[in-house]
Amino acid sequence: MTNGGQPPCTARWRRYEPCPMDRIHIRGGNMLNGRLPISGAKNAALTLLPCALLTDEPVTLRNLPRLADVDSFGHLLNQLGVSTMIEGARPEDFGRVLTMRAGRVTSTEAPYDIVRKMRASILVLGPLLARAGEARVSLPGGCAIGNRPIDLHLKALEAFGATLETTAGYVRASVPDGGLPGGIYTFPVVSVGATENAVMAASLANGTCILENAAREPEIVDLCNLLVAMGADIEGIGTDKLIIHGRERLHGATYSVMPDRIEAGSYACAAAITGGSVDLIGANADDMHAILAALRDAGVQVDPHKDGIRISSDGKLKPLTLSTAPFPAFPTDMQAQFMAMLTKADGASVLTETIFENRYMHVPELARMGADIAVNGRTAVVRGVDKLVGAPVMATDLRASMSLILAGLAAEGETQVQRVYHLDRGYERLEEKLSAVGADIERVSDG
Repeated sequence: MTNGGQPPCTARWRRYEPCPMDRIHIRGGNMLNGRLPISGAKNAALTLLPCALLTDEPVTLRNLPRLADVDSFGHLLNQLGVSTMIEGARPEDFGRVLTMRAGRVTSTEAPYDIVRKMRASILVLGPLLARAGEARVSLPGGCAIGNRPIDLHLKALEAFGATLETTAGYVRASVPDGGLPGGIYTFPVVSVGATENAVMAASLANGTCILENAAREPEIVDLCNLLVAMGADIEGIGTDKLIIHGRERLHGATYSVMPDRIEAGSYACAAAITGGSVDLIGANADDMHAILAALRDAGVQVDPHKDGIRISSDGKLKPLTLSTAPFPAFPTDMQAQFMAMLTKADGASVLTETIFENRYMHVPELARMGADIAVNGRTAVVRGVDKLVGAPVMATDLRASMSLILAGLAAEGETQVQRVYHLDRGYERLEEKLSAVGADIERVSDG
């Protein structure tokens, strides 16, 4: 045994490397009908994984989706000294089962070559700082959908007593002897990532840490619930004021990743735009109030039940006026999918994007398929059309990619979506799931 009593990290995480030349072919016009399982949430998984750094005991995550981003994060954890083991999933588990153990943190640096590919890597900053007392993490760099600075991450940690320095493209962080003393920080704007980093760091603080105007997303609740299962003391879970009483140590735990509300919403749009009826097995309606309300307003039938949510549509969609905002409002991660769905609505819809300044990159690609969309700043007017026509299109980011898939499902003829590695970051077994409910879809590789 090495690494402080843990098994040696020899069976390293096998990174999923989708072929950049892959493309998805869709022959549209089929109504979707059947049962479609919802995977564990990508955005929750990327927050739960770094919790393994907070304890020297095993942390097991169930219902973990097989996604490129999740595998990249596992590779980063390996570099920091975390051993990872994939287990056989139970019959009731949709995803994989992963056990992680950080018996000893062997490195406190998250290098540029990993962080630049996946912004979620910044979430090791708080846990490393809390557990090892220091961290050196590369700045994430640019993002296609808009400016996503990490200044709020740093200000929150600084308010809790950390010493921070940004130099040569890296953040260097350290804590006083004895750990973070604690403090109060009020976010000037809601930030999901900064809330996550701060909560993880605060769980091992030497005092009490208070976060005001904290993010309330279901993924934040999932993170807090895992930390509590590991022995953390957190008040106000699910509210915008979190009070974290630091503990000297945390212990291991076994925890199931929440279902992916964005994946569920995306497939709900797929049922709606094709005039079909799909059971989203495992979806949690309690996490999706704004999404489901918007679907109902568009004339879609939404029926939650004990196993998930049934989405039914006669294909006659009503126009909507929507504005994205932090939870519990309508999520920015569903804007592109609803835009695709509303290209088939009877009338003009108005969408306003308030979170990211560059999240309409899918509009020119939808226009290639016959969509009528006019963008003015952060507002897009979507006028419904009688038909969409299949065309070669290029994916630009994760959610934009899904909007093109949705348009292809409803279009006449064949749609070819290129750069599908974006999709592989956030949708597990997409072609398999859609094929099982009637879509004519396949992945084609030139390699």
